Amino acid sequence: MFTGIVQAVGRIEERVEHPSGDVSLLVDTAAIPPADIAIGDSVCVSGVCLTAVEVTRTGFRTDVSAESLARTTLGGLAAGSRVNLETALTPQTRLGGHLVSGHVDGIGELLARWDDARSVRFEFRVPDALARYIAEKGSVCIDGTSLTVNGVDGAAFEVNIVPHTLRATTLGELRPGSAVNVEVDQIARYVERLLAWREA
Repeated sequence: MFTGIVQAVGRIEERVEHPSGDVSLLVDTAAIPPADIAIGDSVCVSGVCLTAVEVTRTGFRTDVSAESLARTTLGGLAAGSRVNLETALTPQTRLGGHLVSGHVDGIGELLARWDDARSVRFEFRVPDALARYIAEKGSVCIDGTSLTVNGVDGAAFEVNIVPHTLRATTLGELRPGSAVNVEVDQIARYVERLLAWREA
């Protein structure tokens, strides 16, 4: 479990393609000390929960399944790609964002971005099947970053990115047409399931 508060922007040092169709990634964790990660730990990499299978001097190695490659943007990562990183919650962690599982619901697209005072407004579109979970002033996780939804129009929604978040994450690098990992708010999913169960 994560908070969506990005701790560091790391870098893919190496990508290894396996004959089976999955890949291994070597991740440089930048400001996160490798000593803070143990084999078997979960690390959120641009919104995707991955397991550390080896800890190195500069970070960790992880395996990415064919399922994760198909459902997220990780398939497009190459050596040198920058990624948002967050280690898993502990009982002492401040919950500064919202509860994030690292289980990506789908791939969204940045439609537009424009300056709004010192902040930048982003308009994203999600797959139609996810649109019902996006609510004004609710939470959404984009590439591992917890954001507040400012407005919704069908499958499109807007968020406001403050200067700190632009500097501390990879969101500032996004341009119209960029693909992003999207995780909707877990509470919305549970409410829907409870209502469907009651109606059944």
